[in-house]
Amino acid sequence: MKIFQRHILFILYILLAGFSVIAAQVRIHGKVTDGDNQAIEFATVRVAGTAVGTTTGLDGAYSLTAAKADTIKVVFTCIGYKEQQRSLVNAEGDVVLNMRLFKTAKELAEVEVSEFKKQTTPMQSIDVGAYRHAPDVSGGSIESLITTMAGVNSSNEMSSQYSVRGGSYDENLVYINGIEVYRPLLVTSGQQEGLSIINPDMVDKVSFSTGGFSPEYADRMSSVLDITYRQPESFEGSVSGSLMGGSLSLGQSTKRFSQLYGLRYKRNNSLLSSMETRGEYDPDFLDFQTNINYRISSRLKASFLGNVAINNYKFTPVDRTTNFGTAEDAKQFKVYFDGKEKDRFETYFGALTLQYTQSRNTNYTLLASGFLTNELVSYDISGEYWLDQAGTSGEGGIGGELGVGRYHEHARDRLKASVMSLGFRGNTAIKKHSISYGVTLNHEKIYERTREWELRDSAGFSLPSHSPVLKMIYNLTSNQDMASTRMGLFVQDGYRVELKQGYLGINGGVRVSYWDFNHEWLVSPRLNMSFIPSASSHWAFRFATGLYYQAPFFKEMRRVVKDDDGNNIVRLNRDIKSQRSFHVILGSDYTFRAFNRPFKFSAEAYYKALSNLIPYEVDNLKVTYDGENSSSGFVTGLDLKLFGQFVPGSDSWVSFSLMKTQEDLRGVKVPRPNDQRYSFALYFTDYFPKFPKLKLSLRGIFSDGLPTTAPRSSRDKGYFRTPAYKRVDLGFSYALLSPLADGQARSGALRYIKSVWLGLDCFNLFDISNVNSYYWVTDVNNIQYAVPNYLTRRQINVRLTIDF
Repeated sequence: MKIFQRHILFILYILLAGFSVIAAQVRIHGKVTDGDNQAIEFATVRVAGTAVGTTTGLDGAYSLTAAKADTIKVVFTCIGYKEQQRSLVNAEGDVVLNMRLFKTAKELAEVEVSEFKKQTTPMQSIDVGAYRHAPDVSGGSIESLITTMAGVNSSNEMSSQYSVRGGSYDENLVYINGIEVYRPLLVTSGQQEGLSIINPDMVDKVSFSTGGFSPEYADRMSSVLDITYRQPESFEGSVSGSLMGGSLSLGQSTKRFSQLYGLRYKRNNSLLSSMETRGEYDPDFLDFQTNINYRISSRLKASFLGNVAINNYKFTPVDRTTNFGTAEDAKQFKVYFDGKEKDRFETYFGALTLQYTQSRNTNYTLLASGFLTNELVSYDISGEYWLDQAGTSGEGGIGGELGVGRYHEHARDRLKASVMSLGFRGNTAIKKHSISYGVTLNHEKIYERTREWELRDSAGFSLPSHSPVLKMIYNLTSNQDMASTRMGLFVQDGYRVELKQGYLGINGGVRVSYWDFNHEWLVSPRLNMSFIPSASSHWAFRFATGLYYQAPFFKEMRRVVKDDDGNNIVRLNRDIKSQRSFHVILGSDYTFRAFNRPFKFSAEAYYKALSNLIPYEVDNLKVTYDGENSSSGFVTGLDLKLFGQFVPGSDSWVSFSLMKTQEDLRGVKVPRPNDQRYSFALYFTDYFPKFPKLKLSLRGIFSDGLPTTAPRSSRDKGYFRTPAYKRVDLGFSYALLSPLADGQARSGALRYIKSVWLGLDCFNLFDISNVNSYYWVTDVNNIQYAVPNYLTRRQINVRLTIDF
């Protein structure tokens, strides 16, 4: 009995001791926020001098229990924020302690870049900051920067269209803030094109791939350009003006809301005046864009991207004189015009995005966008021409008349198109895996009315000659209304691991698409790998492969057939299939230092097997498709690029490409229309040592000519190449007010101005007459002469840019 009593007393003693310990503890809880009253996750909360501590959750809340004491010191810390302490005197029971942490501002020592970032994915990052003051006919377009990259070609300085590794202009994807954007469809020359869809004043990041890109990007056979617009951190702005137009950008930011607007205006009068055809040019191009972001809560964010572009092109030609040929066989082409051209392109684009962050490892995005375009091309132009043999080709040194005649070109082309899209995307990180998935739904509506014809005669004989009936040498009629729906979904997994042998990255996945117009299902598996060996970290190797499709849009499905009277009419090919390209790409980077500066040398070899091709021809940027899957072919080549700081603090690069394309066109092996067998591009910047405010920028391109044919012909019937494209643009920029270093400030009214730059550009420095296309003259004997259409000559431009 005594033993039992002793056990009871011992248990009671333990219980009383426990109650006394609990009574001697204090529960401390609350929430940790930042200066904007936003929750801070993973902040550390601890009791000084003890091992008691915890971290905050996603909502910034925490809770801990500490032993009762006269004074309890609680310490709050988080990386990037100033440490805070609070002392609780004679605290007991339940205590609520909220804390606000403020970001730390530390002045960093000078950092020297010792090596460039290695490219471990098919997407290469491009720094566009320095290019803002470079000479560019387009006014600083991102596409002009892209055309100096290896594997990218453009032979018309007035156009933002580009060809990647032999593909057509329609094979390139463009994204802004994750939204696919479209371009006008009826553009037939650089003069009409206007401004690029991308506003360079609003760009924050640029990623570009020349092939082998991941499944998250839609179906295209050549490339993807991924643009991210910036979000301003405070009030900012920029205004720029030149002889060709001007731009204005304004941005502002608060705790939850940021807005950025861009307005651009451009006139090509001075530039077009250097071309062969003289007349009254009256083009004006206007573009307005906005990027708005609002943080609804700590997890939910809404964004809006908007664009309105109105491009007008008016032209009344007067005359044209073109000298061409060789010294032994010189010719002169003279035309007197009557009539005019009036084109209008209206484009409207809007996208709303909702992004929800479930946790650090998972987020979801809902996207809704709409694209509308209203395009009109209208011209009635007639001309009387003379084609003469100049020089001393004839006996006695007298030239002769080769052809004389008249022509009349007429067009009334109207196109209205809308693309409405709804999409969902998600990203989930699980250990070393990064899984992305998504689905999109597009609905397209097209309205087209086209009527074109050309009447041509030479020495009084109508061509083609069918007396007494008057026939047009060319006519085309199209009356189309269509609507269709496309669906696409993808899933991909990115895996990164550090091995003993080096760093290994793998990204693989599949994209599935369906189009109800032709009831076609597409399955596109894609894989890319990268490896950086531990034994030689200066090297990086890449491999990519996969199936890539070119889903037909409106232009590809148009098929020209003849009616009972021999007239050309357009019918939509409902059996059209997507063009297919199988990519195999092997690349490597080597980083090194020379002259005590960082450099990177990149090389990529590629092969693309092409099938189900829809043949096309290019005439002055107008891409005309056959409307049939009637050919196949291949593209192979090598791209080389040397990138580095030839001048300290300023990036430059040199690229060189070799390429061969081949297409089996109706049994004849011919090169593809954008086959440029070689291309050399240079982008170089320099600061003058004794004049640090003066900056020089040089942009040069030298590339092979393109295959070309007679109008309404094809390469299997015969082709020749245009002369090589050669162009050098030189620009000087002088800082009237230099950008301030961190911590510096100006006084008075100048305190609101960041920098002021005055620029002087010389376009086409060597005044080279590059050939863009040809005007074909036919004499009474049906002999055709190709008269070159030359691009712009040397021009001077002055610009002023103010950042505030």
